[in-house]
Amino acid sequence: MIACLRGELLHKSPGKVVIDVGGVGYLVACSKTCDERLPKVGQEIFLHIHTEVREDSISLYGFADLEEREMFLLLIGVSGVGPKLALNILSGSTTRELATAIMSKDLGRLTKLPGVGRKTAERLCLELQDKVQAIAAWQPAHLPPVVPEGGSDQRSMDVISALVNLGYQANMARQAVEAIRQQLSAEQYDGLSLEGLLRQALRSLA
Repeated sequence: MIACLRGELLHKSPGKVVIDVGGVGYLVACSKTCDERLPKVGQEIFLHIHTEVREDSISLYGFADLEEREMFLLLIGVSGVGPKLALNILSGSTTRELATAIMSKDLGRLTKLPGVGRKTAERLCLELQDKVQAIAAWQPAHLPPVVPEGGSDQRSMDVISALVNLGYQANMARQAVEAIRQQLSAEQYDGLSLEGLLRQALRSLA
């Protein structure tokens, strides 16, 4: 199961990118929101990944942040919503705006999203209203490009991704890592290996 990819951006077109990781090119589908945050071809890129395995294919879906991937997973869990429609929905709204619309049962806002009719909008509200509260409460200060930053920031992203893959909510994982950052000096935090930071995060979540 591929959970994330870091490599060189070889090609990008609307809704698709190719990432070179160690000489292997991965074709990844992504939303318009993710498209807008892509670096230039030839630069380094980092995406969170959802891998979907079917009898006749393996498909990769890429996301600029964990919240977008979490919302995607919630969407494809709704009856009648497949990966293609989920990406269309994410292309028409930020994750926080979408979560807020679902929580408030704003059918007018939801039916304006690509491919969403009234019945689908009603199902989204019915099945996800209680599941999107954490995303609705998330308030990013900005939307950085999906290029991995060096040093401790990238290590933190890797640890948060690992925690999510272990079943923890994205917000809980982020809070655990941030709590460790605040408890240590900058030098101590930067001195932690990825494995060491992951162990400390797991202990704080236990």
